Amino acid sequence: MLDVRLPGLGGLDFQAELAKSQIKIPIIFVTAHGDVPMSVKAMKAGAVEFLIKPFREQDILDAVRLALERDRLQRSQDQAQHELKARFETLTDREREVMKYVVSGFLNKQTAARMRISEITVKVHRHNVMNKLDAKSLPDLVRIADILGISRLEAAGRES
Repeated sequence: MLDVRLPGLGGLDFQAELAKSQIKIPIIFVTAHGDVPMSVKAMKAGAVEFLIKPFREQDILDAVRLALERDRLQRSQDQAQHELKARFETLTDREREVMKYVVSGFLNKQTAARMRISEITVKVHRHNVMNKLDAKSLPDLVRIADILGISRLEAAGRES
C-alpha cells in the first residue's frame, strides 16, 4: 500500500521507480488528495486499486484480496515462462533453426531445401523440438514461439 503523498519521493514516482527496476509487486494507492488524472496514471502504471480516504474497511480488504490474486497469477505466469525458457535452452542450434521455419509456416520439404538437409532430418528435428518444448500441436508450438519472442522468418519467396 502506498500513499500518493509519501515524504520525499511521492507514491506515483515510487511506483515508476519500481517499474524501472522491474520489481513486480501489486500496489494499492490510498490518498486523501486524489484526483481523476492521478488515479488514471496510477492504474495505467499497474496499480491494483486507487482508494480515496475515507474508505470502507471492505474496500481495502477487497483491494488486498485482488492484489494477492493478481500477484499469485503473475508469479505463476513468470514461473511457467522461466520453465519454458529452460526447455528452449535444451534445443540444439539446428533444432532452433528448424523451429523458426516451422513456426513461420514452411513445409518440411521447403525447410529441407533452405537448410540443405534431407526432409527426414527436418522431421527428426521437428519431432525433437515438439518433444523438448512439450508442444502438443503446431498451433501450440507457434504460441510457445510467441511467448519466447522467437521471430518468424520472412515468408516471401517461399518455393512450393
